[in-house]
Amino acid sequence: MTAKTFAYIRVSTKEQNTDRQYDSLKDYVADTQRDIFIDKISGKTFDRPQYNALKATLREGDTLIIKSLDRLGRDKQGIKKELEYFKENGIIVKCLDIPTTLIDLQGYGDFQKAIMDMINNILIEVIGTIAEQERKTIRHRQQEGIQSAKERGKVFGRPQIQKSSTWNDTIREWKAGNITAVEAMRREGLSNATFYRMVKRDDLS
Repeated sequence: MTAKTFAYIRVSTKEQNTDRQYDSLKDYVADTQRDIFIDKISGKTFDRPQYNALKATLREGDTLIIKSLDRLGRDKQGIKKELEYFKENGIIVKCLDIPTTLIDLQGYGDFQKAIMDMINNILIEVIGTIAEQERKTIRHRQQEGIQSAKERGKVFGRPQIQKSSTWNDTIREWKAGNITAVEAMRREGLSNATFYRMVKRDDLS
C-alpha cells in the first residue's frame, strides 16, 4: 500500500479561524477534503473526534504533518506520549515550525539519522516545554484577572433573577395550597427550574 501524507489542524474554540494552518498545510496533502483533519477543541485533552479519526486512518509508513507542536497538544508529557505512539507505529511526524523534521532522511546513513533524531528530540523537548508553560501562564493570567475583577466588585456568572413585587404573595398562596406550582410559575413568568431555584434561595436565606 502506498504511503500517504495527512495533515492535522487544531484551534481551541469554534470561533477561531483555521485558515492560517490550512494555508500552510494544504500543499503537503494529495486531497485537502479527505487528508486534512480539523478539530475545534482545547489542546488539554487528546480525546478529540477528528484526532481520533486521524489516528485510526494512519498506517505504517504514512506521514503526519502539523503547523506547530502545540497544535498536537498543550501538555508536554502528553505530546511526548503521542509522538512515541507514532514512532512505534512507523508513522513519520513533521512539524513546519521544526524545520529539521522536514528533512528527508532516506539518503542518510544510520549515524546521520541518529544525529537528526537527537536534534529533533531536543527541539521537541524544548518546544513542548514552552507550549506547556504558555498554557500555564495563560491560565495564571486568567486567574489573576478574575481575582482583580472580583476585588473591584465585578460579579461573574449569570446575574440572579430578581423577585417581582408579587413574589411573596404568590409563594404564600402556593405554599398554602391555594394555587398550583404551575399557576405560580405562570403568574411570575418563570420556568420550572428558575422557579424552584428561587424558592430554594428563599428557604436558605
